[in-house]
This record gives sequence, C-alpha cells and structure tokens, in this order.
Amino acid sequence: MTKAELVQKIHAKSGLATKTQAESALDALVETLTEAMKAGDPVTFTGFGSFKVAQRAARKGRNPRTGKEINIPAGKAVKFTPGKALKEAVK
Repeated sequence: MTKAELVQKIHAKSGLATKTQAESALDALVETLTEAMKAGDPVTFTGFGSFKVAQRAARKGRNPRTGKEINIPAGKAVKFTPGKALKEAVK
C-alpha cells in the first residue's frame, strides 16, 4: 500500500472532509512517531503493536559483491512488535 492509497482509505473511513485533511493527519502522526522515537520513547498502540528503538552492537559482515569482510559499526534500529489483535487478524 502506498501513502496515496493509505490517505484515500483514511479519508473514506474517518469522515474527514478532504483528502488533504487526511494526508495532514497522517503526516502529523508520522512526525509525532518520529519525534518520540528520536527521543528514545517507545510508542504503543494497544492491539496493533509497539515500536521501540533498539541498540545494535558492532559486528562483522561480508560485502556480497567482493566477499571481503567488513566492520559494521554499532547503531540504532527501530523494532516493531505486533500486538495480539494484529497477529490474530493476519492469521
């Protein structure tokens, strides 16, 4: 699903007057989630799932093109854990 398709579905289901309002609501949600994640705060939607920032340790990897071993630095990654309701809906 693309952002445009998501905006269209939000517009249809939310009762917002225009697609522009639906897109603004989606943009505000994404911006708010991004700000919370940058601050290190977990974000939880009961039944849907939770997002959290996890620290990834430095590790060794391999360049797939050359086969040469490389060092991958430590960093942060976003982890998503689906909630029970989402898991059941997808089954």
